[in-house]
Amino acid sequence: MIRRLCIIGVGLIGGSLARALREAGYVEEIVGSSRREEHLQEALDLGVIDRFDSDPARAVEGADMVFVAVPLGAMGKVFESIAGKLATGAVVTDGGSAKASVVRDVCTAVGDTPDWFVPGHPIAGTEQSGVAASFAGLYQGRRVILTPLEQTRPEATARVRAMWEAAGATVNEMSVEHHDEVLAATSHLPHMLAFALVESLARLSEQREIFEYAAGGFTDFTRIASSDPVMWRDICIANRDALLKMLERFNTDLETLHTAIDSRDEETLLRIFTEAKVARDAFSRPAEKSKD
Repeated sequence: MIRRLCIIGVGLIGGSLARALREAGYVEEIVGSSRREEHLQEALDLGVIDRFDSDPARAVEGADMVFVAVPLGAMGKVFESIAGKLATGAVVTDGGSAKASVVRDVCTAVGDTPDWFVPGHPIAGTEQSGVAASFAGLYQGRRVILTPLEQTRPEATARVRAMWEAAGATVNEMSVEHHDEVLAATSHLPHMLAFALVESLARLSEQREIFEYAAGGFTDFTRIASSDPVMWRDICIANRDALLKMLERFNTDLETLHTAIDSRDEETLLRIFTEAKVARDAFSRPAEKSKD
């Protein structure tokens, strides 16, 4: 188990990990760190952490596990702060949604690729943010992807894997590059579409009526547009290349759909909708079965 866990960025993701590990009896002490003390005080009042320090360099002292859960744009400064301040044998992991940018930030801060760093990404979350929205069951049955580097100590990866499994997650490993490509398609692109649709409709003159008559499908599809704008701005910049490839591919497919509608091409429309339904049904069955 973890003797002292330091969480830098005690929001939904970091707070939920703290709650899960505490509930599992897998951690003795949890130290929080963040730029704003009022957020840390809230986490303390909620019992998510045991104590806090707004200075990351002081917060990581004596910690045997460090979880960095700040927006991608803030990763560099965090790693600069804690480099050289870690306890002997300490392991550091993160929750960033784009791994290549995080690895670059770590290498820049340390001057080399450290053997104590295990890049990670929990595939879980809600449209809410902040420690008040955190809950112990967030990671139950959800996937966490680890992207250990060539220099990463195997025992460091094993410790991070054990931590996430204690939180209820299923852990997979893949390369940094493959992770960023997969997430661009399955997470980053859908968020871009949701943000773009809501922003586009909001600019219509009759926007009030449109939103008043929005049905369940609109609500389901656009729920993720309530996600943290700062976090998603950072993700766009951090995973720019992979995301642009997915946007270009989607634009091509959208143009095909546009052409089919414009030309009243019933055969093409039926083919697109049928193939999409078959793929979606096949994807959803395992998830639905696991809930039974």
